[in-house]
Amino acid sequence: MSESEHTGGCLCGAIRYRARGAPASTNICYCTQCRRQTGAPLPAFATYPEERFTLLSGQPVTYRSSQRAVRQFCGVCGSALFWRQDGAPTIDIFLGTMDRPADLPPPAFQQWTVHRVPWLLDLPGIPSHRAERSASAG
Repeated sequence: MSESEHTGGCLCGAIRYRARGAPASTNICYCTQCRRQTGAPLPAFATYPEERFTLLSGQPVTYRSSQRAVRQFCGVCGSALFWRQDGAPTIDIFLGTMDRPADLPPPAFQQWTVHRVPWLLDLPGIPSHRAERSASAG
């Protein structure tokens, strides 16, 4: 059986990437930084081990958004693409940049719900975390 491939990129096509296999996790983040970077009230991610991620074309612009992570986006069209925690062996890919996001599993958890806008209801069946989900949370 061959390993699945998930491709994606920015709005203008300058940046393209590929992720192989199933993601380590999928999630929704309501933090203020994710909301501001994307302009969306509930950005979603697919997390992949770095060794299963390949940048196929283009070079994202990197912005240090906190003391522990950077955010990457297309310098041409501005599409939010990746979140990278310092020293982590993973990359968080904004699910909306994938060519076929419906091929990935639904979000396994939602985090930073303390910042969720009040008119968004809790998503049933998806565990919620008021702040960042800790690694020990499963």
